[in-house]
Order: sequence, then C-alpha cells, then structure tokens
Amino acid sequence: MKKLVVLTGAGMSAESGIRTFRDANGLWEGHDVMEVASPQGFYKNPELVLDFYNQRRRQLFEVVPNKAHYNLKLLEKHFQVSVITQNVDDLHERAGSTNIIHLHGELLKARSIKNNSIIYHWEKDIVLGDLAEDQSQLRPHIVWFGEDVPMFEKAIKVTKQADILVVIGTSMQVYPAASLVNFVSPKTSIYFIDPKPSINKNAFNNLTIIEDVATIGTDILLQYLL
Repeated sequence: MKKLVVLTGAGMSAESGIRTFRDANGLWEGHDVMEVASPQGFYKNPELVLDFYNQRRRQLFEVVPNKAHYNLKLLEKHFQVSVITQNVDDLHERAGSTNIIHLHGELLKARSIKNNSIIYHWEKDIVLGDLAEDQSQLRPHIVWFGEDVPMFEKAIKVTKQADILVVIGTSMQVYPAASLVNFVSPKTSIYFIDPKPSINKNAFNNLTIIEDVATIGTDILLQYLL
C-alpha cells in the first residue's frame, strides 16, 4: 500500500468556520501575534494569552469537520495515510483520521509551564491558578513563536517515506513546517490544494496544483488518486 502524506494548514479548517490565526495585517482580534503566541507575551500578560486560547478552544465545540476532513479519511481505504497538521484543532480526529502529527500543538491539551512532558487532556478554560502536578501554572499545549517544534523530526521521517505528498490550505510561509516539502523523494508526486496557491508550477517535479478550497480540492484529488 502506497504511503500518502498530507500537510494541512489553516485553509483545511476554514470551511468549518475556524478563524485563521492571523488576518492580512498580522493581527488577531486586535492583538499583535507576539503578544498572544510567544513565551514573552505569556510572561508579560498571562491572562490575555489564556483568554486568547480559551476563546479558540470554546469555538471548537461550535464547529464540525468539513468534507475535506472526511475525504482524507476516505483515502485510508486505499493508502497508508499520515496527516501532518499545522492546525491546533481536533477536526482531523473527529473525522476519523487515525495517524495525525500535530506540529504546533493541540487546543484540547494543557501542560505545565516548567515540564513539557506533563500534559493533560483539557476541554474547559485554563485560568491562572490551574496547576499541574508539579504545582506550576498550566498553559496551552501550543508551540509558540521562538519555541522548539518537538514533533518536527517525526514529521521529517514520515515525509521522507511519502510516495505521494498532498499540501492543503497552507501558505508555505511558516517554518519549519514549510520546509517539509523539501524532504520528499524526487520521485514523489506532489499535489498542492489552495485557492491562492503560493507555489510555482515549476517548483517541483511531479507537481499538480489544484486551485480551489479544501472541500472541492480534495474531491478533485480523489478523482486523481482513485
């Protein structure tokens, strides 16, 4: 069975109603990204940062997976599928995908600010005073700017083995995630799905660009692959 690796970004979840992380001017609800997505921002104003992620966590319970998420699940009947996602939502899980790597963390987890290995499943708000078992404050289990991406080495290993790479809904401008496409074999077929593709059609051998949103683009992908 061929190995199919899918790299997904914000455009994958946009049709489910998940707001993208940043708008065109780099702000999220009026906040500079470094205020709410960096260790420095957290130590400067932890309540602001916790509220930022609490709002996003609450939103998860108001949305459902879209057809693109279910199309990736369908591909598991025909391929050995690995999903590497930059998204921190759980929509891939809810759609039934079974092999998922979260590069940038997960909204439904919280962890100790002192010990990265103390992680809890967490569905409610995180507030100041919520402590881990090591008596340190809990924080969102999210990779902030300037922090290591602990799942990146695993993602590289998976990507290197891909017979087919599918990239969906990502600008390919957030590193190190954007560099994963450089780890595939020259023989690997690459499909890039995005309504405004940021990749040149001559950038890679065997590249097919599907210029559409994730739901329609993955329908087209199924026609190519099946």
